[in-house]
Amino acid sequence: MLGTWPRSPFGAFADVMVERADGHRVLLAPDPEVASFVAGTYRFDEVRQVPVTVRRPPHATPGDPSGRWRVSAGPLRAEFTVGGRTGLGRLLRRQPPGISLSRAWALAVGPVARLVLPGVRTLGTAGGGRREWYAARDEHRITAARAWWDGTDLGNLRPVSPPPAFGFSSTPARPSLVRVVSTVELGADRGAGPEPAS
Repeated sequence: MLGTWPRSPFGAFADVMVERADGHRVLLAPDPEVASFVAGTYRFDEVRQVPVTVRRPPHATPGDPSGRWRVSAGPLRAEFTVGGRTGLGRLLRRQPPGISLSRAWALAVGPVARLVLPGVRTLGTAGGGRREWYAARDEHRITAARAWWDGTDLGNLRPVSPPPAFGFSSTPARPSLVRVVSTVELGADRGAGPEPAS
């Protein structure tokens, strides 16, 4: 799972969460601060600090991310092609923009999210004590992908199965690029990182 965060308390960054076939969960993070925060919010067996580079298509915008993306993160090399907006994406874009940070909204739409996308949750904790909630804002299909881990080809694009176990929520089974607002509660402080692509 790739996250590209244009805005966050740590500035813009990208990170990658990988679950190997044997269940071993790896975080690839660009610096110690991001690694510490993400590893304190989700569950990993291994954390690696590596440069994470994401090359978007030259014309890509949040509203139109279509085209070929390329990712480099330590042992991982990947490229994927983003296609058109899904029906769910069109529906998600109709949400009022200011509602994305609301915990009450995440709680209200949670039952619908579970029904439409089995395994997806909008509110919970990964076990580290930090409450988190999500609001999806858009969804585009991924139409093709290739990835290599330490030079080994990982095969063709397939549904995400079994679901990864980094946190309280899984990704949709259909590979997709989703625009999300994620809010993490840190005691009295809250950190919000709008619009990662995963």
